[in-house]
Amino acid sequence: MQPREERISVGGIDVHAWVGGRGAPLLVLHGAGANRGWLQWIERVAEHYTVWAPTHPGFGASGDAEWMEGVDDLARFHLWLIEAAGLGRPHVLGHSIGGWTAAEMATMSPGSIGRLVLVAPTGLKPETGEILDVFFHSDAQLRDLIVHDPATVPEWPQLFGRPPAPADLEMADRNREMTARLAWKPYMHNPRLAQFLPRVTNPTLIVWGREDRIVPVECGEQYRRALPDATLTVLERCGHLPPIEHPEAFARLVLDFLGGAA
Repeated sequence: MQPREERISVGGIDVHAWVGGRGAPLLVLHGAGANRGWLQWIERVAEHYTVWAPTHPGFGASGDAEWMEGVDDLARFHLWLIEAAGLGRPHVLGHSIGGWTAAEMATMSPGSIGRLVLVAPTGLKPETGEILDVFFHSDAQLRDLIVHDPATVPEWPQLFGRPPAPADLEMADRNREMTARLAWKPYMHNPRLAQFLPRVTNPTLIVWGREDRIVPVECGEQYRRALPDATLTVLERCGHLPPIEHPEAFARLVLDFLGGAA
């Protein structure tokens, strides 16, 4: 099915979004690598759910939000987007900082969302390990770190197989700058988030890659323990991008989980 591109005005900010599919709404929140478009796993999930995949303010083709100072601001913004787009009570799926955003949204207004899917989210400080300092590494270095094995990623040539054009480099700098504004200090976590996670009674699926070198899998256990109704699934031979590294398996996990919703 062919998705469409939309512009959604939220609080005076022009938000770019990919929209497509059929069925109940599923809000998909991207990570620091920005909105990668209509990927294989989304195509599969969109057979059963209407996917709304906005680009965060300050990223990609969305407008600026110079007033944003943290992921908690981004979470409030996306709760507003749910209202502005008329999504009712959507399920929410977030990856990396998008997963952190989704978790913050759920602590703020659990009744505004349905089921929650957190994919290798940041947001909690590891108890023993550490979250990789992504600002220390170049984009080329990060490409080698974010997945377990590029040779097994079906969409690797499409996503990373060509040298970046000047416009791509400019966009990457913009994305990095906004990520730093949202998550630099304290680095990639909210010290208060764990105190509010017990409020989130929404059924939650947490998905992690066993070989994640960006956010250690121990953070998945921390989220699982803190959330009252959460399950953790760890994918083998998988790094920080489960939806891209194992698109079919990931889509099945999501559909099986959301399919149990009333």
